[in-house]
Amino acid sequence: MADLVRDGVRLHYDVAGGPGADGAGAGGAARSAGGLPLLLSHGFGATSLMWAPNLPALAAGRRVITWDMRGHGRSDSPRSGYTQRACVADMAALLDACGVSRAVVGGLSLGGYLSLAFRLAHPERVAALLLFDTGPGFRNDTARQAWNDRALATAGRLERDGLAAIGDAAGQHSSPYGLAQAARGMLTQRDGRVIDSLPAIDVPVLVLVGAEDRPFLAAADYIAAKVPGARKSVIPGAGHAANSDQPDLFNQAVLSFLAEACEAAGEAAGEEAG
Repeated sequence: MADLVRDGVRLHYDVAGGPGADGAGAGGAARSAGGLPLLLSHGFGATSLMWAPNLPALAAGRRVITWDMRGHGRSDSPRSGYTQRACVADMAALLDACGVSRAVVGGLSLGGYLSLAFRLAHPERVAALLLFDTGPGFRNDTARQAWNDRALATAGRLERDGLAAIGDAAGQHSSPYGLAQAARGMLTQRDGRVIDSLPAIDVPVLVLVGAEDRPFLAAADYIAAKVPGARKSVIPGAGHAANSDQPDLFNQAVLSFLAEACEAAGEAAGEEAG
């Protein structure tokens, strides 16, 4: 485990697995997506500990970088700076700190949305996307406002009830302040840039959702339909936390996708070389 300080904010992160390859330099395209490092981002109110059921499988043969977003877990809860733009910059700084130029980027719920935002800001750094139980945001202003109202209500509960407002994960956090500010600034959405970017995604994408995660089933269908060549996987017996509800099925789906992405990357490299 390690800490990164960016603009005075301490971010906690962990690196599991072997050194892998970062895809940089000559012949980088031929290195498989299976061996590229993974950067995984947790959902709102969770921490990097949520990936514990998955790391032994996913970190075999590659580095897996997990982290606590600002306001969460063992990272700082600063007085300001709770924006999606700041989170995207945090993700880039984490890759830099780990010496990674290009990675498979993914996450669950808020972490998945931030992964899409990261690809929009840094497409050259994303080899593939893993989108778990997440949505692409909203094009419709009314729908976006309804989402934001729910996020603001969550912030209000945290300010009123403290960490008890997030239930079982309360013990993983040090203060409700950071989580409330994250709900106000990181969970809320301002525009439709992310959802509008879906048709332009040109890397392999896995869209995974729990079969019982009803609020996100339609979102998964939408992403899979809009992203060219996206692969969708529905995990039976899983809800919003598909990675921990059915870890074996989740891990199999992710590893199968990475193997296919690996083969596609090798074929593309062969065509370029020819």
